[in-house]
Amino acid sequence: MSIEPLLVGEGVVVNASWGHIYGPTDVAVQPGGVTVLQGSGGRGRTALLLTLSGRMKPTKGTLHSFGRTNDAHHLFDHAAMGFIDEVDGIEQTIRVRDVLTEQLRWNAPWYRWVKQAGDDDLERICRPVFGDLELPSLMSYVEELPELTAALFRIAVANIRPRALLVVGGVDNLRRIENSNKMLERLIDLGRTQTVITADVNGAPEHRDLVRVVPVDNLTDDAFVRLEPADRIS
Repeated sequence: MSIEPLLVGEGVVVNASWGHIYGPTDVAVQPGGVTVLQGSGGRGRTALLLTLSGRMKPTKGTLHSFGRTNDAHHLFDHAAMGFIDEVDGIEQTIRVRDVLTEQLRWNAPWYRWVKQAGDDDLERICRPVFGDLELPSLMSYVEELPELTAALFRIAVANIRPRALLVVGGVDNLRRIENSNKMLERLIDLGRTQTVITADVNGAPEHRDLVRVVPVDNLTDDAFVRLEPADRIS
C-alpha cells in the first residue's frame, strides 16, 4: 500500500525581489523519517528549504502540503524551522539561558509571566534533540559553543513546540564530517515522531524509511546577496 506524500512540489519556482533564486524544481516528501534533499549548497537550496517550511511562497508552480495547495501560511503553521542562518541566526554575544527565556516567553500566552529559564527548561527543551549528547550550560555564550552543540541548540529552540514537520538547514553546513553524521543521527531520532527535512550536497546513506534521499535540480549555488522581508513570510 503506497503512502501519500506529505509535501509535493511540481515545477516550483521562486524569484526574489532582486532576481531568480531557484527552479523549476520538483520534490516529494514522504511522512515520517528524514528526507535529505541532495543538491548544491547556496541560496537556491536554502530558499527551497524555506519554501518547504512555509517561509517563502512559490512564484510559479504548485506546492501541495497538509491537504492544501500553495497555502504558505497553512504550511507555516504546521512546520518548525531551524539552523538556517538567513532566518534563525542567534546573536552570538548572548547566553544560552537568555535565548531559552526569550523563546519561552514568546511561546507563552500574553497574560502569563514566564520566569528566567532554568535547568529543568534546558533539559525539557534540549534533551529530545541532543539525546545522549552533552547539553550546553545555561551560562555559556552561544559563540563559545562547539559547532555541533550550537547547531543542535538552534534546532532545539526552533522545535520548542514540536510540529508535524521540522525543516533543518543542511547537515553539510557543519565543517566536520563526524559532526554532520552525528547531527543526522539526531535528526533520524526526531524523525520517529516528526517528518524531518534537511539537505546535503552528497545526499546520505538511505536507511529503510528512516532516511530518504531526494535529488533536487535547478538550484542556484551563489550565496544570498540579501533576503528582504518582502521575500519571505515573517
